[in-house]
Amino acid sequence: MKRIRPEAINPATLVRPLVQRLSPYVPGEQPKTAGVVKLNTNENPYGPSPKVLQALRAALDDRLRLYPPPTADALREKLAKRHDCAVENIVVGNGSDELLALATRAFVDCSPAGAMEHYHLYPSHGAAKVSLRTVQYFTPSYSLYPVLAAIHGAQKNPVPLQMDFALPTLADLRRGKLWDFGAALTFITTPNAPTGRGYPPEELEEIIRAQERVVVLDEAYADFADTDALKLALKYPHVMVFRTFSKAYSLCYQRIGYAVGHPTLVNALLKIKDSYNVNGLGQIAAQATLDDPGYYKTTIEKVKATRAWLAQALTELDFSVLPSQANFLFVRPPEHPAEYWLQKLRERNVLVRWFDGVDTRSYLRITVGKDSEVRALVDAAKKILSARS
Repeated sequence: MKRIRPEAINPATLVRPLVQRLSPYVPGEQPKTAGVVKLNTNENPYGPSPKVLQALRAALDDRLRLYPPPTADALREKLAKRHDCAVENIVVGNGSDELLALATRAFVDCSPAGAMEHYHLYPSHGAAKVSLRTVQYFTPSYSLYPVLAAIHGAQKNPVPLQMDFALPTLADLRRGKLWDFGAALTFITTPNAPTGRGYPPEELEEIIRAQERVVVLDEAYADFADTDALKLALKYPHVMVFRTFSKAYSLCYQRIGYAVGHPTLVNALLKIKDSYNVNGLGQIAAQATLDDPGYYKTTIEKVKATRAWLAQALTELDFSVLPSQANFLFVRPPEHPAEYWLQKLRERNVLVRWFDGVDTRSYLRITVGKDSEVRALVDAAKKILSARS
């Protein structure tokens, strides 16, 4: 066999074909210039509790040279106390995104042929075997799900929400014949992202009871909602709820998420996580966060009040505003396409988010910022409208 000279190796041939074909997740823009009204990535406009900053300063000592606690047990104990469950029901991750990836690896078989979409079009593959290789989710929802499925070489089964982004009923899912009740892993984003639509626990439970394998309720925005579904993760052995400290608790920079579920599922994620997956300062920050619930109750209520004000203000400007249970609004702007509005707002130093999907391209997603920030958005919208009149 003729050897290839090292300098003649083409690096492109070293990358898995699956990765070469991959369309990666695209995060929201992080501007590097001052003076930008940043309403595009759903961060909490209010900083973490002073107790968090104090705890972080106190931790800047000899601990920095040591590895952090590998399973974040002190944080797990606080979370277990908060949710009235056992420590064994909790696993902590490097943001909830890591936990989503771990769940895909732990519960979904790989496909020897690589990722495939709409697998119901391929009956010859064998329904039962394909189901065990399937990541299922509603659309629109978090755009990381199909990326994780593709990386893992799993089958993707995206199923549309209703026209108003409500959950299909169980009868609808049975009738539509697209939904797979035996899918290895089903992600349900609740409240939904990017729409902000909230789903009552009883609607989620109806679907959960019909599912045969793992269901992850991705509750990144649950703290801004009227209800949550965490109790379902403690009621059903195949259900997990994923939460994050990024949205309501202002710790995006620290990357802390956690999952609640049956100890067997939790242990599966613990088995395959990186050895020291959660940084020590992040663990300390999250623990201090849980020690100051009053502070966060106040900031969450501020966000919800501003959300109501912004929804009304945009409605008065003829925006179509979807009801939201999150810290953002999903709106259809008047007169011009959403992408036009995206650019015009950007020209006025206001950043919002636009998703170029069939069911989302008519909308903008607007983070609820501080009062001054959302007023700047509304003022910019008024100027855009007046410039075209």
